Amino acid sequence: MSKSSHDKNNKGGKPASRGPHQVRIIGGQWKRTPLPVLDAEGLRPTPDRVRETVFNWLTHLIDGNWEQVACLDLFAGSGALGFEAASRGARRVVMVEQSGPAVRQLETNRDKLKADTIAIVRGDALAAVRNAAQREAGGYSLVFIDPPYHQGWLEKILPSCTELLTPSGLVYAEAEFPLDGDEAPAWMQAWEVVRSDKAGMVFYHLLQRKSSAQIEA
Repeated sequence: MSKSSHDKNNKGGKPASRGPHQVRIIGGQWKRTPLPVLDAEGLRPTPDRVRETVFNWLTHLIDGNWEQVACLDLFAGSGALGFEAASRGARRVVMVEQSGPAVRQLETNRDKLKADTIAIVRGDALAAVRNAAQREAGGYSLVFIDPPYHQGWLEKILPSCTELLTPSGLVYAEAEFPLDGDEAPAWMQAWEVVRSDKAGMVFYHLLQRKSSAQIEA
C-alpha cells in the first residue's frame, strides 16, 4: 500500500517491510510502464492485483469517462494509485505526500512521463483534505485514502470528504478491518460501501455518500 512518513518508524502501522523497487502501470496511455519506487521502510505500493480490481470497479462505475475525473491521492507514497488514474485519462490528479524523499521520487516519475495533469503537494493529508474541502467544495470526483493503520486516519479524513466530493463522488479506502457489515464502525454511518474485497489482511472499499434520506432512515 502506498504509505508515507505518517507511518514513520511504523508505530502503530503495518509490519515493517521493504516494498518493491518499482510499480507497473496497469492500464491507459502508460500501460506496462515501470516506475521506480523509493526503497523506504513503510512505503508499500498497492499490489497490482488490487489496483487492477479497483480500477475495473471505477471504470465501470464512471462508464469509462476518466476525462471527467478530478482525483485527490492522499498518502500518495509511491503514487501507484494516482499515476494509474492519470494514465487512464483523469483530467486532474493531486498527490499529497509528507515524506520529502518520496515527494522527490514522485516528481521524478511525473517528469519522466511528462504527466502535466499531475500536481504533487508535500504536506499532511488531513490538513490537505480540509483545505481542499474549504477552497474547492465539490471539486473532486475521486479520493484515494490508503493510510497507515491503527492511527484513526479514515475516521478523521472522511468527514471532510463529504464536502470535497461531487454528489456522485467516490472514495477508495484501505483499512485493517471491513467498513461494511456487522463490523462497520459507527463513523461509517454517512457512507455506503458500493464495492469491497479483501487481499490478505487488507480490506479495500469504494465508498459513496449516502443520500440524506438513507442516513435518516
